[in-house]
Amino acid sequence: DKKIEGIHAVRDESDREGMRIVVELKKDGMAQIILNHLYKHTPMESSFGAILLAIVNGKPELLNLKEALAHFLEHRKTVIIRRTTYKLRKAEERAHILEGLKTALENLDEIVALIKASGTPAEARAGLIDRFSLSAVQAQAILDMKLQRLTGLERDKILEEYRRIIKDIKRYRKILSDEGLVLEIVEEELSSLKNEYGLPRRTEIIGDPGAIRIEDLIVEEDMVVTLSHHGYIKRNPLSLYRSQRRGGKGITALSKKQEDFVADLFIASTHDYFLCFSNTGKLYWLKVHEIPQASRISRGKALVNLLPLDREAGEHIAAVIPVRQFDPDHYVVMATRKGIVKKTSLEAFSRPRPSGIIAALVREGDDLIAAAITDGQADILLATKNGYSIRFPEMNIRPMGRTATGVRGIKLSDQDQVVAMVVISESEGTLLSVTRNGYGKRTPLKEYRVQTRGGKGVINIRTTEKVGSVVGALTVFDPDEVMLIGASGNIIRIRVSDVRTIGRSTQGVRLIRIKEGDHLAAMAKLAESGT
Repeated sequence: DKKIEGIHAVRDESDREGMRIVVELKKDGMAQIILNHLYKHTPMESSFGAILLAIVNGKPELLNLKEALAHFLEHRKTVIIRRTTYKLRKAEERAHILEGLKTALENLDEIVALIKASGTPAEARAGLIDRFSLSAVQAQAILDMKLQRLTGLERDKILEEYRRIIKDIKRYRKILSDEGLVLEIVEEELSSLKNEYGLPRRTEIIGDPGAIRIEDLIVEEDMVVTLSHHGYIKRNPLSLYRSQRRGGKGITALSKKQEDFVADLFIASTHDYFLCFSNTGKLYWLKVHEIPQASRISRGKALVNLLPLDREAGEHIAAVIPVRQFDPDHYVVMATRKGIVKKTSLEAFSRPRPSGIIAALVREGDDLIAAAITDGQADILLATKNGYSIRFPEMNIRPMGRTATGVRGIKLSDQDQVVAMVVISESEGTLLSVTRNGYGKRTPLKEYRVQTRGGKGVINIRTTEKVGSVVGALTVFDPDEVMLIGASGNIIRIRVSDVRTIGRSTQGVRLIRIKEGDHLAAMAKLAESGT
C-alpha cells in the first residue's frame, strides 16, 4: 500500500540471544520518519486503550485519570479512617478491661476475700460491681483472670499493656482529628507497597502513537524548497547554497535539459508547512521534512505523488503557500475563475486531515486559481481573460468560515474569466500582463485606482484578435525575470526591464513570436531572479 516508503530491505537477525530486526533504508530514506511509521503501521509497538469506568457513590461513572486518582485517594482516606476508628474502639474496650484488672491488682487481698466469701459467680460479680464501682465486663474479666497473672511479672505486663493502650488511643484520636496525618499514612502505605512489590516497568505509558509529532524527532534546519513549473518539488539544505560575491556564476538549481524551470523558491524550516490549495477548493498540508531531498540539478518528485489528489476528477494544485505559525491576525485570500473571492483566517487551516480539508466551497463549473496570505490591510487585484481588472481593498471582503463559498470580486461579462489574482501591499512596482499571441506590457500599479468590490473594473490591456486574450498577470520589478511558456512546451526567458512600461488602455508590444498553431499558455516569475 506504500504506507511506508524509503525501505530498501528488511533482515531477520534473531537468534537464541534475542530478537533483532534490521531495516535497511534507501538513500533518500529518513530514519526517524520511517521508524515512526513502523510504530504506527506495524506490530512493532502494541498499544491498548483503557476505560476508567468506576462506581462512584453507587453509580457507574466514566472518569479521567485525575478524577480516578482523586477518587482512589478518597477511598484510601476512608479505609484508613474506618480502620483507625475500629482500632480505637478495640483499644478503648481493652483499656476498659485493663483498668478493671489494674483495680484488682491494687486491691488484691480484698478482692480475693470477696470472691471466697461469695456463694456463686454471679454473687461474686455483683459484689465486685458494688464494692469497686466496676462494670459487668470488668468484673467478669477479674473473675476470668488466671491465678498465674497475680505474679509480679504478670502484674508488670498488665500495667505495661495499659500504658501502651492509652498511648494508642491518643494516637488514634489524633489521626481521626487531623486530615494531614491521614494523608501521611496514605503516602507511607503506598511507599511501603512500592518498596515491597515494586518492579521496574516493562512497558511505557505514552500518548496515542498516531498523535506523535514527527517534528519532535526531526532536527530543525533551514531548507531551500523549489517548485518547478511542471509541478516537481524538492528540498536542499540552505547551507548547500554558499554565499558568493557579486558577479559570481551562481549554483544550478535545476538542469536545463529537463525543459522545466523553477517557478517558486522558498526558504523554510524543516518544521514549517506548505499549504497546498487545489482547484476544487481543498487544502492539503505538506510538511517540509516530508518533501524529498534531491540533488541540485534534479527535478525532485511530482507534487501530485505527495498528496491524495483526485486525478480522475482533474484535481490539481493551484497555489502553494509556506507557513510557520497560524497567526489569527493573518488571512488567506482566495480567488476563483468566475470572479469569486473569499477571505478566511489563517488559523482556520491549522488542523489538517490526511485526506485534506475544505478551504472554499467551489461551485460546479468553477475552479480555484489563486491563494495568498495577507495581513488584512492589502489591496486585491483581479485580472481577467478579456483584459479587464479590478483593484479593491481587502477589507471589503469579510472573513468567512472554511466551508463558505465567498463573495463576488468582479462582475464578469459573458465568456470572460479571472486569470490572475495579485496582492498589493504597496503601490511600487508594475503589473506585467501577457496575452495568448505573445504580446504583453507593464503598467504602474498606481494607474489601477481602488474601486468597490464586485464592479466590472477597468481596462487592464486591450485584447484584440491580433494580441489574443490575457493568459496571466503578476507584479514585477526591474531586476525580475519571467518565463513565457507556449502550449507546445517551448519556453523563453525574458528580463522584465526589457518590457515597455505603458498605460492601461493599450494592447502592449510583442514579447515573443508565436509559431503557427501554437499559443502562449502561461507565465511565471523566475524564482532565481533575485526577488
